[in-house]
Amino acid sequence: MDEKLVSKNTELEKLVSLTADIAAAYVGNNSIAIDDIDGLISNIFSALNNVSTSTKAIENKQPPAVTISKSITQDHIICLEDGKKFKSLKRHLRTHYDLSPEEYREKWSLPMDYPMVAPSYAAARSKLAKNMGLGHKGRRKIGQK
Repeated sequence: MDEKLVSKNTELEKLVSLTADIAAAYVGNNSIAIDDIDGLISNIFSALNNVSTSTKAIENKQPPAVTISKSITQDHIICLEDGKKFKSLKRHLRTHYDLSPEEYREKWSLPMDYPMVAPSYAAARSKLAKNMGLGHKGRRKIGQK
């Protein structure tokens, strides 16, 4: 099973358990109408969920390994998670941090056009593709330039 799903299920179970404990303690010590119990439980769960979410946001706010402006060089993209240099960042993010490029950009508040490959690498791959005749409607005949 996916680790993120297991983690979310465990968190949900903890929230439900805490909600039940708090609601039981409140109802045991206070007089409350039966019709109001569902609202009480809903309010307690929402409050606990908000605290849990804001706590995670604070915990996940680690400083980047390098400044964002220095993370893009001509020959490398520097990972903000660990400071390592790469020509292409996508595989490293997936294998080491289980992040997609979109999740990485969102985590570090990067623009959607933030590159995942070094500029020199992108230019070299572009030149190679153009030399192969890719991107043209009709294919070139062999020997034709």
